[in-house]
Amino acid sequence: MGQEQVAEGAELFARYAYPPSALGYCGPDGAPPLLASRAWGTDAESHLGVRGAAGTDEGFRGVAQAFAGAWPYLELLAGVLGADPLDPAVVETYWIGGPGLDRVEASTFGPFLAERFGAQPGVDWPLVRALVAAGAVPHHSFHVLAIYPWLGLLRAGHEGRPLEVLDRCRIRWGRVIRIDGDDALVRGRPLAWDGRSLGLGEPREERVDAAIEGHTTVAGLAPGDRVAMHWHWICGRLGQEQVVRLRAATAWHLGLVNAS
Repeated sequence: MGQEQVAEGAELFARYAYPPSALGYCGPDGAPPLLASRAWGTDAESHLGVRGAAGTDEGFRGVAQAFAGAWPYLELLAGVLGADPLDPAVVETYWIGGPGLDRVEASTFGPFLAERFGAQPGVDWPLVRALVAAGAVPHHSFHVLAIYPWLGLLRAGHEGRPLEVLDRCRIRWGRVIRIDGDDALVRGRPLAWDGRSLGLGEPREERVDAAIEGHTTVAGLAPGDRVAMHWHWICGRLGQEQVVRLRAATAWHLGLVNAS
């Protein structure tokens, strides 16, 4: 893979990995400044303090590998697609979706999950095995719903924080209504829980960050744009096909979870 593809894949990874890293939920210490620098071209040396080997392509790869949740899926998809984990197509397939997801067989996916996340506390392994057998694929929505413990807490009656985390942690889509400086008002569909099933609720408007340290996360962002969001940040602009893929992967795993 050429250096231009490495740079493009690294930027894409950084855009989606930055939000949980900035909140301290995943990734190595000190990662947010480097991710912001890669994703949005912030002044890493003087403003964010990124120096040394971590700023190189191989240094960035080492930082990405420290994301214990996302990186294993990139390696799995890269093996199936015959590509590098930081190939843009691999990175987009994990975060948004793509035809490569269907190329991962259950006979490969199940052992992969057991090996990479077998020691992680709070995983409902009977649920995971049932989802894999039913056709789950290595998309970020699967990891949020099946590997993290929040769905179990939701089903146990703890509706507030678990539902919020499930909704914020997934990659969600929406349409920009208005830009207000570094913020944007976006209309999308949040997750909803009726006591038995998890699905998409009625559309609502939410305010999200459209800039990082004063640097816009999407160049030329305008009302009407479709965007991807992770936690409280806009990660990038989405085309119609990307929205379709993201919606389909999300709906697929919600359906599997509700049927489990």
